[in-house]
Amino acid sequence: MSSSLYPLLFQPTFHYRVWGGNKLKNFGKDITEENTGESWEISTVPGFVSVVSNGVLKGKNLNDLITEYKDKLVGEKVYRQYGDQFPLLVKFLDAAAPLSVQVHPNDEYAKKNHNSFGKTEMWYILDTEPDSEVILGFEEGITPEIFSESIEKNTVESVLRKVYPKKEEVIFIPSGRVHAMGKGVSVVEIQQTSDVTYRIYDYDRIDKDGKKRELHIQQAKEVSDFSFIKQPFSPYDKSAKEAVLVKSDYFTVSRFILTENKKLENLPQSFRIVICVEGNYSINGESFSVEITKGQSILLPAALKDIELKPKEKTILLEAHID
Repeated sequence: MSSSLYPLLFQPTFHYRVWGGNKLKNFGKDITEENTGESWEISTVPGFVSVVSNGVLKGKNLNDLITEYKDKLVGEKVYRQYGDQFPLLVKFLDAAAPLSVQVHPNDEYAKKNHNSFGKTEMWYILDTEPDSEVILGFEEGITPEIFSESIEKNTVESVLRKVYPKKEEVIFIPSGRVHAMGKGVSVVEIQQTSDVTYRIYDYDRIDKDGKKRELHIQQAKEVSDFSFIKQPFSPYDKSAKEAVLVKSDYFTVSRFILTENKKLENLPQSFRIVICVEGNYSINGESFSVEITKGQSILLPAALKDIELKPKEKTILLEAHID
């Protein structure tokens, strides 16, 4: 193992959104601008490449690290599949107003039209308000023809399915699934590295420049899945100390509840992203000890094989990797 590699923290980048609020402060985010809708925790999206904030590699960005360390950072299988492209993007989102109704393309469509990955994502619900809703797909029986007619008549909201999430619930959103967060919802989002979004409906809102945001109706029609989603939330045992939340071709995400020290030994050959959603803890190894607090995300290089997690109080972690 390279002696230079250790658990890596990154400086988050904050993003104004017309729908954003200020709840990210509750997760340790030092936001100063109103309507801060997103905190990008680990990213290689062009223009927003994450920069290391701890240790001897402080100041280097994630693209630099992949170029330098390759499979030692991301894992042999991941490097064979993705090369120098980091495959995941992690965000915290806070909606003080509803997001635009949107959909993302799959890999094939995104590659052809944007030279990008597609976007499959998942949400772990951090907080909601009593009447918070999420749009997830269409009502049963909606066809492309009915959808097109709703756009022409400006009745899109009537064909969309609304569900009502609670804290700690999980929503998996494969590419092609129409969706939107509603007012009062805060989430951790884990997704493919992509910033390709097709807006379908934006409530006729005006942005801070006094303009309506662009819609992408034709693209949305081409990529949307009209299947009715019978189970909107991904089931898991909320009381379990370890539980798999999502297992997909693009990422596997688990949740850990720590109340005592936990050793992780002989870890698989993949990077791991660990997101602290409650509590605080330290990650310890032979040559390092890194303190992590609520709201922080850390990248564990694939070369790290034996580490120990030491919670200071009850701590809840999300862990994402690629099988």
